[in-house]
Amino acid sequence: MPSNHSDSVDDKTLTIISNKPHALLPFLQLQSATSLSRLYQSPSSCLSIFRLLDSVDRQLVMNLLWLESAISLNTMGAWVVPDKKKIYDDALDILSKLHILHIHSGKLSLNTTFKTSLRHAITGGGLTGSFGVPAEKDEKRPPMDIEGLDGYALERWETILHFMVSSGTGQNPTRPSQGVLYLLQRSGLMSNQHGSLPQITSAGFQFLLHHPHAQLWDLLLQYLHMAEERQMDLVEVLTFFFMLSTMELGREYLTENLSQTQKAMLDDLRDYGLIWQRKASSRRFSPTRLATTLTSSSPSLPTSTGTASSSQQGFIVLETNYRVYAYTDNPLQTAVLNLFVSLKYRFPNLVVGSITRDSVRRALNNGISAEQIISYLTAHAHPQMRKFNPLIPVTVQDQIRLWELEKERLKSQEGYLYTAFASQADYEFVLNYAKQLDVVLWENNAKRCFFGSLEGHSNIRNFIERRTSGAD
Repeated sequence: MPSNHSDSVDDKTLTIISNKPHALLPFLQLQSATSLSRLYQSPSSCLSIFRLLDSVDRQLVMNLLWLESAISLNTMGAWVVPDKKKIYDDALDILSKLHILHIHSGKLSLNTTFKTSLRHAITGGGLTGSFGVPAEKDEKRPPMDIEGLDGYALERWETILHFMVSSGTGQNPTRPSQGVLYLLQRSGLMSNQHGSLPQITSAGFQFLLHHPHAQLWDLLLQYLHMAEERQMDLVEVLTFFFMLSTMELGREYLTENLSQTQKAMLDDLRDYGLIWQRKASSRRFSPTRLATTLTSSSPSLPTSTGTASSSQQGFIVLETNYRVYAYTDNPLQTAVLNLFVSLKYRFPNLVVGSITRDSVRRALNNGISAEQIISYLTAHAHPQMRKFNPLIPVTVQDQIRLWELEKERLKSQEGYLYTAFASQADYEFVLNYAKQLDVVLWENNAKRCFFGSLEGHSNIRNFIERRTSGAD
């Protein structure tokens, strides 16, 4: 039976979901009908996908779930008010691309496999083990309690984030496993192009601005993209993710019913903090809150003090003189600030620094943009700062953008300089030809020279050679 996770979301959350579908849904839409049919054989997968759908999509599925025959499009459309028809049409389109909904001969019906599995998920029937096989309690070796699992997940997750912001900056952060490092580089969140040690990229800094739930799915989507090259069955990988999302926090589950692909995933999932095992060879595992909330609206890290804390937990005070006061003792938050702030003092619960030209240029050189810096300061502003409008002093915002423009004043471009023309007529003749090709980057008529792009050099050279040989 699935665990009793809450699937309720407030109106604000529904608005966000409606505007932007869950990151996994576009990936699922790209899969073949055969793969999705295999996936829909698992009740836990169908329940998880149902949770990820928009509220209108879910309403359509529930309206069709208990019907034994197809329903006319006109009948269904009669329930839709005219000004919301586009939302209705979009919902039909998404469900059709997911092969959940079939539209044939003017009638709507649910995919038979999906319908059967979702019914089993709701009523409690279906395949044994779809929601995991709970292990019998072992009095000698009790499972880790929920508090311990939360601490374990938080430690693993913050190790990954701390390494992202600290690697290559002269600090010595705890190094994640080789598999985690490979995933971070493949996903474009880190790059070692500036040296032997990987460093955070612009995409990586944007990643830090996301909520832990979105961060986790960013990594898991890259994991799914890598499944084929690792010779893993994509459907079994997805099925295991969905199985974990419906398990009960604080319970142990057996590994015996897992496929070979899913057993191979256990090592990776331990590194990400999704599961806990007493040892690598253990036949039991416990999902952490990161795993059980994969398809839920509940917080992934209930005591999250990471970089994605909400505005109510803001900790940064920024003054018009560029002085920064960060009310935090979290090493990860301090490490993120160190990317673009020149830190001066550190106290038990306070970090003081300044935003300077050099600190911003250092961040820009690492691929972090001015807008990302301003977004981070805005997202984590202290509640006292939220009394002001604008929240971030305009002088500070403008100066950060000006420092970025300084970096962009000069742009290098490869090409060739054409000079030493015999006469003004020769110079103008070749220059006009180059302008027709739209390859002139710079010209100086007084000195009879111009600079052409690399792509246009062969044409200009041939033109000069033909003119020279014709003159001879």
